[in-house]
Amino acid sequence: MKDEHIIEAVGRTRVVIRDGMVVSVGKPMIQSCPLAKRFSVPVDPITPEQVQKNIEGRIASFGMCTPERSVECSDDFVLFGASELLMQGLRSGSIDAVVLACDGAGTVIAPTPELVQGIGGKMSGLVKTTPIPAVIGRIEAAGGIVVDSIHASMDQIRGVQETYLAGYSHPAVTTASAAEAAELRSRYPDILLVGVHTTGISFSDSEILIDTCDLLYPCASQNLWDLAKEKALLQGGAAVPVFALTQIGKELVLEKMRYSDTPLFVKNQALPVVGTKRPEPLC
Repeated sequence: MKDEHIIEAVGRTRVVIRDGMVVSVGKPMIQSCPLAKRFSVPVDPITPEQVQKNIEGRIASFGMCTPERSVECSDDFVLFGASELLMQGLRSGSIDAVVLACDGAGTVIAPTPELVQGIGGKMSGLVKTTPIPAVIGRIEAAGGIVVDSIHASMDQIRGVQETYLAGYSHPAVTTASAAEAAELRSRYPDILLVGVHTTGISFSDSEILIDTCDLLYPCASQNLWDLAKEKALLQGGAAVPVFALTQIGKELVLEKMRYSDTPLFVKNQALPVVGTKRPEPLC
């Protein structure tokens, strides 16, 4: 099987990596992002050349899409990031496993905070991947379960099913697909559902995510920023925020705030709150 990994990186830029080398970089959908400016290899402005440098930096620093891929980490990179919130959920026991996607492994069941952050903390939207035995072995040695070690397929619905079969009872799952989110909510009404990687999604898909997710990242989606006015119970952050859309999502954000050492300002205000900077242009 040819080693090939396709991700949608900063600004939903499609990047193809083969044998540890960036071989193709597409056109970004947006021009700037305040979060991307703070990356260890900053992307400012968002251009194919800057995105390629960032991805090459990730390959060099933690082995993304290569057999050297590190899979465990315990450091927070942002306060309200998806992996950071899910780490907190695992630490407090409000969830007991996370279903997420990993380059070189596909859908993974991660039962520890370190595995969740190691996989998801610096990962962009994964579109397609192929199995890397060393990465799969590292995940399994850390207590994770690789759902399809032969093909490294990404199937979050199967991942949640396998999570329950493995004995977990309070899983969380990340998804970038509205159709998948709807199916997950229909089959497993009690899961913690986190919508990620949403830049440029359609209005109909935005409505589905708003109606099904507990936590949702609007990224540069104009539709989600607009729809959040009707549904969001709590917003974490302003430039690239997370919206808590249900009580369980709200409780997880508050839990993260409770255990954080970062100074916080809390105010009763209509949502969404737009910071002085956010991704541009919204699309």
